[in-house]
Amino acid sequence: MNVKWLGHACFLLTSVSGLKVLTDPYEASFQSLLSYDPVRESPDIVTISHDHGDHNYTGDLQGSPQILKGPGQHRVDTVEFTGIASYHDRVSGRERGSNTIFCFTLDDIQICHCGDLGHPLDDATSQSLGRVDLLLMPTGGPPATLELKEARSIWQKLRPCVTIPMHFRNEKCSFPKYGIEDLLKLERRAVRHAKSEVEFTAGRLPRGQLLILNPAL
Repeated sequence: MNVKWLGHACFLLTSVSGLKVLTDPYEASFQSLLSYDPVRESPDIVTISHDHGDHNYTGDLQGSPQILKGPGQHRVDTVEFTGIASYHDRVSGRERGSNTIFCFTLDDIQICHCGDLGHPLDDATSQSLGRVDLLLMPTGGPPATLELKEARSIWQKLRPCVTIPMHFRNEKCSFPKYGIEDLLKLERRAVRHAKSEVEFTAGRLPRGQLLILNPAL
């Protein structure tokens, strides 16, 4: 499976068979806070964690992908997606609304995309995620997402093979509180990858790695 970080919370995951799953496409010039290039991919499936313009903009996509939103079971082709209800804040969505965590499996690798998770996970929700091989986790901090140390506690609880940070401050995204330097200070096992994409094979994944990619766009 190929994992490519396009920017913000948007990843393109491509299976060995060529099936393409895109997560949380953004509006390139969203409120002048983002300066990524437009997402012009042609995915088969798109997951959207919540309806904010930096996570739900499909206007630049090519083709006619299947769009998945909200909690519950969603099946497309041979892939089963589980949407798990959560919130974009600490007050049950009263400030920023709801958020959907999406879990699915490609090439026998179990993936969890957290969207804009804004609160720690209770034990019941953590258990509902099941086994997580690859965790795609917001690490930019408040006010948009949870504190960086809280994000760390989640990946320590879930114990994924690989955690890839997203939605953090960088040269093309100005508003999050935390950036790459904060991640490197927080986690001694953090690895900066020179590229925007990486290949993973089931059974050959690293163990407990925090892998920081460069945005492709």
